[in-house]
Amino acid sequence: MASGPNMMAPICLVENKNGQLSVNQKALEILDKISQPVVVVAIVGIYRTGKSYLMNHLAGENHGFPLGSTVQSETKGIWMWCVPHPSKPNHTLVLLDTEGLGDVEKGDPKNDSWIFALAVLLCSSFVYNSMNTINHQALEQLHYVTELTELVRAKSSPTPEGVDDSTEFVSFFPDFIWTVRDFTLELKLNGLRITEDEYLENALKLIPGRNPKAQMSNLPRECIRHFFPKRKCFVFDRPTSDKELLANIENVTETQLDPKFQEQTKNFCSYIFTQAKPKTLREGINVTGKRLGTLVVTYVDAINSGAVPCLENAVTTLAQLENSAAVQKAAAHYSEQMAQRVRLPTDTLQELLDLHAACEREAIEIFMENSFKDENQEFQKKLVEILKDKKESFLLQNEETSTKYCQAKLDQLSMVLMESISAGTFSVSGGHKLYLETKERIARDYWQVPRKGVKANEVFQRFLELQAAIEKSILQSDKALTDGEKAIAEERARKQAAEKEQELLRQQLQEQQQRMEAQERSVKENIVQLEEKLQREKENLIREQNMILDHKLKVQEELLKDGFNKKSEEMNAEINHWKNMIDRTTNDDAPWLAQALDKIGNEIASILSAPAKLIVNIVRGVSSLFKKK
Repeated sequence: MASGPNMMAPICLVENKNGQLSVNQKALEILDKISQPVVVVAIVGIYRTGKSYLMNHLAGENHGFPLGSTVQSETKGIWMWCVPHPSKPNHTLVLLDTEGLGDVEKGDPKNDSWIFALAVLLCSSFVYNSMNTINHQALEQLHYVTELTELVRAKSSPTPEGVDDSTEFVSFFPDFIWTVRDFTLELKLNGLRITEDEYLENALKLIPGRNPKAQMSNLPRECIRHFFPKRKCFVFDRPTSDKELLANIENVTETQLDPKFQEQTKNFCSYIFTQAKPKTLREGINVTGKRLGTLVVTYVDAINSGAVPCLENAVTTLAQLENSAAVQKAAAHYSEQMAQRVRLPTDTLQELLDLHAACEREAIEIFMENSFKDENQEFQKKLVEILKDKKESFLLQNEETSTKYCQAKLDQLSMVLMESISAGTFSVSGGHKLYLETKERIARDYWQVPRKGVKANEVFQRFLELQAAIEKSILQSDKALTDGEKAIAEERARKQAAEKEQELLRQQLQEQQQRMEAQERSVKENIVQLEEKLQREKENLIREQNMILDHKLKVQEELLKDGFNKKSEEMNAEINHWKNMIDRTTNDDAPWLAQALDKIGNEIASILSAPAKLIVNIVRGVSSLFKKK
């Protein structure tokens, strides 16, 4: 979708009915059509705190997400609005508005936890919306963040070092934005003015003390500090002091709202438009609308089955679907480009093989760009096989077109000759000489015909073989020639036939050699592009691992600075784990990469291997002709 979707209103993405989550198929159909990268912004918070108002503004509308004026939660489940991104060309902004947390009408509070976890997993920017101030009560209401370790998994199996799974959350969790509504305090700390971000960081400082109350209070603070490395805060004044206007805020004009609130809303939207990053998975895998739809289904299915949503499993599921689509896309591109560029028949086999190589290179590039996590290069091998079959089909078409064209031209050129033979024109004294002159004229005219293709020699050779018996008959009946002259003419004809056969076999051997060289080029092209991709993936992995390590070191430094020495020491195991991971990724390079490339190279070569028997037969044919001489 080049220009992005054009949704006039939001649609429910994840329905929450009677405590059961389900994915809305109509919403999936919308996502399925979005091939662009998506910037996903999700907003979560206690019900009736004005979440939907902010999301409508991000969509550039006053209406859209329901803004109900009572204390009843208006948004059930997760609602979605996809709009063209206002500042990132070729990106789609996906807005997710979640049902209010803590709704008294909900029977099972576990639903809130799942909605919270889903929002975290699906978005690239996570907005937590609360009222008045960030205090002990506000942090207590954010207890959902402490449950993420029980509701989300990074890997499907434990790490060998026994490091807690949640240590990897930082690698795929979204940016965290806390919006505080109806804020009435002054942004000051110890008499000095502070920024909104400093206000948030101060609120997230751990409370000293080892008593249970302090530890409980610190738990959401620690989770936010550990899981979300990038944090931002926005405070908003009350939109208006008029209760009637507040109750009907979607119909209120901008001029009726407090100017300060308008400015704060504008700043928030500007930040989202310029700073909210596109959604990615581990190691920088871009998420499109289509991929987002797959993630939603995978996570909701896991929840409904009683399992815990696992990123690794979701990526595996996504990779299977996306890699299969990448193979089809690459193969379709190859077929389309070959059909556009190839004019059959080609003058030579090499001309067709060169066009194949160019289209194959583009097809592999498309596959590499659209695929990820291709374990053992299974999908790349499928593409190799498909392209091989398509190439063979073009080679066959080329031969058939050439044969048909050459035969038609030869039939046309030899028409007079065949009529003369039938009429007995050459069954006279001196008829053999007349026959040879006619045949040579046909040969001269035939070889002047342009773009006969790869079967020109073979078709002409077949014509000569059919004429051989006729020529011999004409020669024997020609009374103008002595027996000696006839014997010489017969020997000359035999030698010419042998030379033509040898020439044809030489062409076949040359073409077989060209096919083998094309196969070698194909193997090299696959290997070169795979090596580049593996190198990029390795660089992304090292970058991600360094980002995690830097964050862990920063958290440890802050703990030490705030006097939490024991907590700081407890992080040493995590930090050492990531240092070891970086060392392994950086150094365990050459042998692993070389082995992987050798393996895939051999497997691709096996798929592309030429029929050796055919080559042997051609070589033997040429050899035998040289022996006859």
